Amino acid sequence: MTEITLHLDPDRHRALADLADAQGRRPEEVAEAAVEAYLRADSGCVRAQAERLAEEHAELLRRLGE
Repeated sequence: MTEITLHLDPDRHRALADLADAQGRRPEEVAEAAVEAYLRADSGCVRAQAERLAEEHAELLRRLGE
C-alpha cells in the first residue's frame, strides 16, 4: 500500500476526528472510505473523458496501430 499525507486545517481535522470517534474508527479509515466513495462516484467521469479523447484522436490512434 502506498501512503499519502493529507494536510487538513484545524477545523476539518477536528471534524474528521469527531466523526471517526462517533463511528468507532480511526480517522485514517474514515478518510480512506471517503476517497473510495469519491473515486467510485467519479469513475464514470474518467471513462467518459477517455472515450471522448479516443473518439477525438481516433484517426491518430488508427495510424499508430498500423
